[in-house]
Amino acid sequence: MNNRQLVAEQIAKAVTDLDKDTIISLLERPKKSDMGDIAFPTFSLAKTLRKAPQNIANDIVEKIDSSHFEKVQAVGPYINFFLDRATISAAVLKEVIEKKEDYAQQTVGQGRNITIDMSSPNIAKPFSIGHLRSTVIGDSLSNIFKKMGYKTIKINHLGDWGKQFGMLIVAYKKWGNEEAVKAHPIDELLQLYIRINAEAEKHPELDEEARDWFRKLEKGDEEALTLWQWFRDESLIEFNRLYAELDIDFDSYNGEAFYNDKMAEIVDLLAEKGLLETSEGAQVVNLEKYGIENPALIKKSDGTTLYITRDLAAALYRKRQYDFAKSVYVVGQEQAAHFQQLKAVLKEMGYQWSDDIQHVAFGLVTKNGKKLSTRKGNVILLEPTIAEAVGRSLAQIEAKNPHLADKAAVAHAVGVGAIKFYDLKTERTHGYDFDLEAMVSFEGETGPYVQYAHARIQSILKKAEFTPDADATYQLNDAESWEIIKYIQDFPNVIAKSFENLEPSVIAKFAINLAQSFNKYYAHTRILSETPERDSRLALIYATATVLKEALRLLGVEAPNEM
Repeated sequence: MNNRQLVAEQIAKAVTDLDKDTIISLLERPKKSDMGDIAFPTFSLAKTLRKAPQNIANDIVEKIDSSHFEKVQAVGPYINFFLDRATISAAVLKEVIEKKEDYAQQTVGQGRNITIDMSSPNIAKPFSIGHLRSTVIGDSLSNIFKKMGYKTIKINHLGDWGKQFGMLIVAYKKWGNEEAVKAHPIDELLQLYIRINAEAEKHPELDEEARDWFRKLEKGDEEALTLWQWFRDESLIEFNRLYAELDIDFDSYNGEAFYNDKMAEIVDLLAEKGLLETSEGAQVVNLEKYGIENPALIKKSDGTTLYITRDLAAALYRKRQYDFAKSVYVVGQEQAAHFQQLKAVLKEMGYQWSDDIQHVAFGLVTKNGKKLSTRKGNVILLEPTIAEAVGRSLAQIEAKNPHLADKAAVAHAVGVGAIKFYDLKTERTHGYDFDLEAMVSFEGETGPYVQYAHARIQSILKKAEFTPDADATYQLNDAESWEIIKYIQDFPNVIAKSFENLEPSVIAKFAINLAQSFNKYYAHTRILSETPERDSRLALIYATATVLKEALRLLGVEAPNEM
């Protein structure tokens, strides 16, 4: 039973008109710690009990068994509960010491599967900061789902099909050089892609030529397929090197091309169910009954398929292959209408599991307030960005700790962690402006700040030669340690909230708050002074480091022991 449930249970015994769930929904956290830990406002009872709220508060306090709390007092219309700090701190510290990184592990998922469609860069284009959000949000959600007791299948649905490959084939045949592409595949292919798009704006016939080449590709033309396979293979080598830098892996690389032979079944199923209509030569599914004005375009008049046809095939394949409890798509919010259509068509087909599909939308990354665009050549490439972040981290580490062993590995963990953390601390539906200097700072609400708090604790524990004893009782009741205990105790709720909202920023913000709370404690408390509470103080910071490390792990960020 958590603290709020304990308070609600005592109030429910005194006020029979309210059930526990209603009471819990009314509980508040006082603005100041000297006003208690949990407050219950009595305004809502005034009408039914026909009494002034302050009188109701006094009456309830008299009926409450206060032996469960340090004290309970009525202050005006509020009942303020002061929790038993010593008892709760002892229980919380014991649980963390016993469970270590398994603290806050939950069983909601019961081993069921969640598929995560994430990252999904386009073949023959460089991996840019624009792809980072889907990649790191998806990876963090996978960690959170596992913490909640699910199994996850991370799917990199590569953008390896579509008219852009017709554009690239035209560009390569006109201006490409085989040796140049072999030497620097992604850079060379990017320049070709930018050039063909610029030229097509002046010469629309290039656009039609590209469409012709994509039609050849769909029909299995040998030259088109050979070029396409070459572009794909070179791109995957590049991508996998970057995924290794980010320490992110996948369970499937089945991209768009994988579903080429699976779309006919979708078209047939839609026809069998009488869902296909002809509109200007194209085949569509009308979705007006779902409040969706635009029909889903399944097959164009020239016979080519579209993204939604492929995504329908992918959704059906994933349900058959993985029998998912949830299927999440970590894709930019500009695709919201597409996913509304996808779910509606699946529902029309009679698949009730369409309700288990969820679009995890996110906002844009900008640079100096401007949108990034590969087509226009306005991109921030990930590889040089990581190199710069690691370099900046190394410079700060050398200034703070010049004799640190394995500086390069620590700098890599800090630099990469800084980029990930900065992204994940932003509520995902919001965008952010890319600022590497702010990301890698050891001060402020950053990944390195949280990592440094963890490393500082490890240094103190090492100096004290302290290892907690799972059989010992550690307890504290001072105000500074109590703030930390409340954060640690709340960690399971934080994880549950991040899961329910599919929102890693909840955990990132928690990590910042816990690190700040520790730093305040460190500044005001002589942790190593020889007093009876010394071991309890060390147990407290041990538990803090354990939870900080686990919070960072859920975000895909390392927690070095030294910095």
